[in-house]
Amino acid sequence: MEYVFELDVSGKVEDVVETLLQLHRASCLDKLGDQTAMITAILQSRLARTSFDKNRFQSVSEKLHMECQAEMVTPLVTNPGHVCITDTNLYFQPLNGHPKPVVQITLQDVRRIYKRRHGLMPLGLEVFCTEDDLCSDIYLKFYEPQDRDDLYFYIATYLEHHVAERTAESYTLQWQRGHLSNYQYLLHLNNLADRSCNDLSQYPVFPWIINDYCSAELDLSNPGTFRDLSRPVGALNKERLERLLSRYQEMPEPKFMYGSHYSSPGYVLFYLVRIAPEYMLCLQNGRFDNADRMFNSIAETWKNCLDGATDFKELIPEFYGDDVSFLVNSLKLDLGKRQGGQMVDDVELPPWARSPEDFLQKSKEALESGYVSEHLHEWIDLIFGYKQKGTDAVGAHNVFHPLTYEGGVDLNSIEDPDEKVAMLTQILEFGQTPKQLFVTPHPRRITPKCKSFSQTCGHNAPLVDSPVSPGEESFEDLTEESKTLAWNNITKLQLHERYKIHKEAVTGIAVSGNGSSVFTTSQDSTLKMFSKESKMLQRSISFSNMALSSCLLLPGDATVISSSWDNNVYFYSIAFGRRQDTLMGHDDAVSKICWHDNRLYSASWDSTVKVWSGAPAETTCPKRHRFDMLAELEHDVSVDTISLNAAGTMLVSGTREGTVSIWDLTTATILHQIPCHSGTIRDAAFSPDSRHVLSTGADGCLNVIDVQTGMLISSMTSDEPQRCFIWDGNSVLSGSQSGELLVWDLLGGKLSERIQGHAGAVTCIWMNEQCSSIITGGEDRQIMFWKLQY
Repeated sequence: MEYVFELDVSGKVEDVVETLLQLHRASCLDKLGDQTAMITAILQSRLARTSFDKNRFQSVSEKLHMECQAEMVTPLVTNPGHVCITDTNLYFQPLNGHPKPVVQITLQDVRRIYKRRHGLMPLGLEVFCTEDDLCSDIYLKFYEPQDRDDLYFYIATYLEHHVAERTAESYTLQWQRGHLSNYQYLLHLNNLADRSCNDLSQYPVFPWIINDYCSAELDLSNPGTFRDLSRPVGALNKERLERLLSRYQEMPEPKFMYGSHYSSPGYVLFYLVRIAPEYMLCLQNGRFDNADRMFNSIAETWKNCLDGATDFKELIPEFYGDDVSFLVNSLKLDLGKRQGGQMVDDVELPPWARSPEDFLQKSKEALESGYVSEHLHEWIDLIFGYKQKGTDAVGAHNVFHPLTYEGGVDLNSIEDPDEKVAMLTQILEFGQTPKQLFVTPHPRRITPKCKSFSQTCGHNAPLVDSPVSPGEESFEDLTEESKTLAWNNITKLQLHERYKIHKEAVTGIAVSGNGSSVFTTSQDSTLKMFSKESKMLQRSISFSNMALSSCLLLPGDATVISSSWDNNVYFYSIAFGRRQDTLMGHDDAVSKICWHDNRLYSASWDSTVKVWSGAPAETTCPKRHRFDMLAELEHDVSVDTISLNAAGTMLVSGTREGTVSIWDLTTATILHQIPCHSGTIRDAAFSPDSRHVLSTGADGCLNVIDVQTGMLISSMTSDEPQRCFIWDGNSVLSGSQSGELLVWDLLGGKLSERIQGHAGAVTCIWMNEQCSSIITGGEDRQIMFWKLQY
């Protein structure tokens, strides 16, 4: 047959013919390695003879920063050309002018950028201009890692707040607290683990969620409806797993359990053949797969993943999106005839789905359901986490072929060009394990628990079960609402009054239940009682000639306890106006005290935290009390701060060397020890729901730790030490070394507001239960009263 071509661009026909003849000669070479080498040489020669056309700049005033050679990556095809970055734009000019003469991206529009590995090499860069989109605006593959890194650095420096530097951990915090859906979180993890819609060998991977494709109705309240997310697809069928394990045991090293992967170009195109037939034809040398092996039915595909000898594939994000076109043969493709005689057409849906739209809607509901929210972290451990490699992977039956892992083979060390091409082809087509994002168990999502009364979790729970009549809110609900409102307006904090009542830095604040009396301790060794109503100092008490480090008020407002640098804890009776008791509990200064449920917790520079049985709350008589030490929590260095969770079941301690320790008080054992600061820890506290711990230190860092796993899931840095703080789990109000109050948005990962405060460091901070009034103490010897202005 004869074909006639017409050129789109004005150029010499002879040049095109010459290139065609060169490529034809390359394709006639016997060895694949020689073919690849010759094509690469032709390409490099063309790239070297051309450069970016500066006439393509948007403006004549643009300043060129960098130009280099690269390829634009699209599924199955990479398009060579020149990359150029100026002070306002990123450009890519493909050699062949396809899909357009120049691709231009305005730097101002860029929201996220990711470094990528392409063919297991650190050469890729992907740029997104939308926050939650599946597909990027451009994916570039460079010839030199240095070029990629230089371009990344330039864009990252340009981006305000370094949008590029979002970590997996910061998304984890947002997801845990319900600010990201399961779908959005998985999308972000895929992005961070080098998965991209532009690279079929590393397409985003999503889990099979539903186990029931037979019932007429889908029951999302029944755990049996869902797949076991703690196991890989290959381990869901017990009989098949036993067969695979016996083969694994007999296998020589390097052993693997599964011969095929859970994600590969072939699997992705299996699902997408109806909307991307050209990719399938490209991958399979111009023909579709056997009609019976096509994506014909959801139920059949799931059954094959459970029973098939070599089928362990997971899903793609399209199963939880809005576009149904991959399920419908709208292009009327001839995909062949099945053995039963029927033509391959639309994908057969399960009985519980009335239409493709209904199928996607129900799949989305399943992904966001309570069951999946409680178990998704188990699947993340397998795909992106600590069960991806090593002994944990073996224990979880999650071991794939060595070539599917990063570092499984060093391509640069292979001398033989044929072997190198074959190896690269295998890597690109066989499936690749995502980049490992977590090396410790992933924390679970915080799912709202049902109320204790017999109200079901459903949205339409019967009103009769509720003890609160409709339209009437309980006191707790109102308190919660006022707290939320207060924290939403925390940036509008205004100074109300200030008083200088000490001769040295204020170290502790305690306030009576009705808010009328404020007790403060100071490095001037005094405990003072200040009346908020009369705005006068009412009492000044001195226990020793050394600094007092903290104070608290016992329930009943009859006794104040102060800790001192003279190794003692002092009990002062307000009613009797005198020292009631002294606890000589430590061998060095007592740095902080806490109280819960008749127990006193004291932290000291002697490297211990001690737990004491305290006086009953209602005791007002001045008789002395016997203190029994119930437990001693030992540390390696001096302990500078402690705090209890709301239930009094856990304690967090921070040391001089920057280690945060979380203790289980029911057994007096350590749960986690996290060295996460490079200097003294100034303050540490649990979130109201006890799921997270926040710590601040002399290094200026604010670190959030997941209590269940001990994982550091967020870290923010300020340019000065943060001395004390209060927080609600999402936002933080911290007192800084300079005397300012800083408001931090943990979920957005940014500083929201700076509020002028003390003339020296803010040393302590107190907030009432409704979160409506705040008192701070500082090195400037003042106490300040703050109010929220709505």
